[in-house]
Amino acid sequence: MEYIKKPLAKTAEQSNSVKEAVAEIIDKIRQTGDAGLAEYNQKFDGLTRETPWVQRDEIEQAYQEVDPDLIASMKVAAERIKAFAELQRDATREVPETEMIPGLYLGAKLIPIESVLCYVPGGNAPLFSTAMMLAIPAATAGVKNIIACSPPMKGTQSIHPATLVALDLCGVTQIAVMGGAQAIAAFAYGTETIQPVDLIVGPGNQYVTEAKRQAYGQVGIDFVAGPSEVLIIADDSGQPEVIAADLLAQAEHDTNAVATLITTSKELATQVDQAVNRQLEDLPTKVIAQESWRDNGAIIVVPTLEEATILSNNLAPEHLEVITNQEFDYDQLTNYGSLFIGPYTAEVFGDYTSGTNHTLPTSRAARYTGGVSVNTFLKTVTYQRIEREGFDALKEPTKMMAGNEGLEAHRQAITKREAFLKA
Repeated sequence: MEYIKKPLAKTAEQSNSVKEAVAEIIDKIRQTGDAGLAEYNQKFDGLTRETPWVQRDEIEQAYQEVDPDLIASMKVAAERIKAFAELQRDATREVPETEMIPGLYLGAKLIPIESVLCYVPGGNAPLFSTAMMLAIPAATAGVKNIIACSPPMKGTQSIHPATLVALDLCGVTQIAVMGGAQAIAAFAYGTETIQPVDLIVGPGNQYVTEAKRQAYGQVGIDFVAGPSEVLIIADDSGQPEVIAADLLAQAEHDTNAVATLITTSKELATQVDQAVNRQLEDLPTKVIAQESWRDNGAIIVVPTLEEATILSNNLAPEHLEVITNQEFDYDQLTNYGSLFIGPYTAEVFGDYTSGTNHTLPTSRAARYTGGVSVNTFLKTVTYQRIEREGFDALKEPTKMMAGNEGLEAHRQAITKREAFLKA
């Protein structure tokens, strides 16, 4: 393995100061409710609204402010996202009540989560696509109460119009103008005017991420997400300019974003390195992308695609592209958030319009979890029904196991039934 371009730094672990600051925010909102929430909303976002809840007239005004062509594009994306979510929902089946042995019946049901908060980041640009990626699968799963929140545009009291339109198109029940750790705390624990939700989904900055981590248990979360990542595996058939563009598409997200190329061609590696630097010169997001590429970008040359596969599985990237004209065993790729196959399959299609979800695991979490999907919003619950014949078959081994664990009340739950049945 040879580095043509090596990262200068690794993304640092969250500092104790972030953890302590978030803990303070959560504690204050738990203690003071709406008053604490209003204080933090004003402190961090300059919010002085009488109510954080978006009214219908604000949504209608947003439609007037958004380019009709953008709305049409959103509808294309929404159609694709919904169609794929429906496929996933239909592939996740309930287990009908089944007689396992005479008198023992088992089954499983799928029940939608009752209330969900979709956290939609604002930051430097509106991420209305994330609004769609969160709300549409929730609606497809059958969640009744889908709430969304997003921070206001800088210097205003309003969410970006494009985000409002996207949320409205996706069937969100309520929209709140707020962001940051204080929003996570409010919807996890509740205030006088905010009912706590059952699940919080969506990415955010380090404070939002840490708030989700600390609130987990009180409320469900999708996962703890870090900076965006892409890893590209390519042989000598790869086009340097295209690969460079895909690397920069991730790098422009955030100064901590990670963009990596693993290739079997040293010539391609050198050409991509040069192409990245050329494309950076004219990139409107150069300030962010250049720092990200400088600190976290990597170009690695390996002797074989098999070695590239091993390295990729170890890195477990959020997005994984494979560009090759050789036979390739895709089943050997086991750790990734979403896979993009072939030179036409730009990762940005997954960000917007192909239909798969772009809220994906980062920081090697793809080793043990997938991304947000319709299944994120469904609970699989089991049930059982035991008749006399099943009771007689299971009573003795159950009493034996309970007795040997020293749990006498467990054992008596069976013996009392035996006495009742004999009466």
